[in-house]
Amino acid sequence: MKAKFITLIALFTLILALNLGTTLAEDKPQEEAPLAAQSTPQAAPEAKETAETKTPAPAGEPAHATLNKEGNAGYALAIPSNLPGYEAASSTPTEFDSVKYTLGPDDVIEVSVMRHPEFSGIFPINSEGKIQYKFVGDIDIKGMTKKQVEEKLTKVLSNYLVGPEVSVTITEFKSKFIFVLGEVGQPGKYYIKSETISVRDAVVNSGLPTHSAAMRKCSLITPDKSGRVRNRAVNIFAILYNGDLRHNIEMKPGEILYVPATVMAKIIRVINPVATTVGLAASPAEDTSAARSAAKALAL
Repeated sequence: MKAKFITLIALFTLILALNLGTTLAEDKPQEEAPLAAQSTPQAAPEAKETAETKTPAPAGEPAHATLNKEGNAGYALAIPSNLPGYEAASSTPTEFDSVKYTLGPDDVIEVSVMRHPEFSGIFPINSEGKIQYKFVGDIDIKGMTKKQVEEKLTKVLSNYLVGPEVSVTITEFKSKFIFVLGEVGQPGKYYIKSETISVRDAVVNSGLPTHSAAMRKCSLITPDKSGRVRNRAVNIFAILYNGDLRHNIEMKPGEILYVPATVMAKIIRVINPVATTVGLAASPAEDTSAARSAAKALAL
């Protein structure tokens, strides 16, 4: 009876895996079809223009072969931008610029006034976007850049000092954050030091996708208080392993990147507890010690 039951479970799992593999094989070409349809019409004019404008290299100068960005056998290759013949992509990694960073609640700044330490100090920004400044009161700096804060404090302190020299430094960046959830190494909330962050940077910061991640079916969710949530499909496999930066969308503060699990991973997570329970129930009565240790492991 025990052997028949185990055989039935194995057959059911095998049939389910075969059906799932067939379904995924049928769905994959449909996902890649739109990109192929968009890139095919533009390929012919570019090739024609290259053939018409191609000129031989001047004498005495080495001729550089133009690299094929699409690679061989139809695969897109991630080619470094410093190689000759490669044109930089329009989407570039987000670079931190404290001059353009706009301050908000929970950020912390350090104000230094030359020759006047009584006006210097570290000031956290409260939920209203204000700092409690000595001898002056609350000053609203929400949405300002570091340079704008320096100019405002200089103007305010001019009422108390002659020619004040103010310097502002951002010590903690906590007003802007994103969420990376699902099948990644370290899902959670991540603070960013700029107005946007690319999907590639967000995935790398969160520890990269796990083996059970459905990387071609990720979602970028933009929450909305009115219920009009925006959901955009993201293919992080193409970004990370094909170097296709067309999918490298810029994330804004508050957005959520969700990396789902594959169907097979979900099925295995459901079958494993059931199979373990059945194995414990079908084990011989004299093998109680092994059954108890397995039950404890299952409870953990």
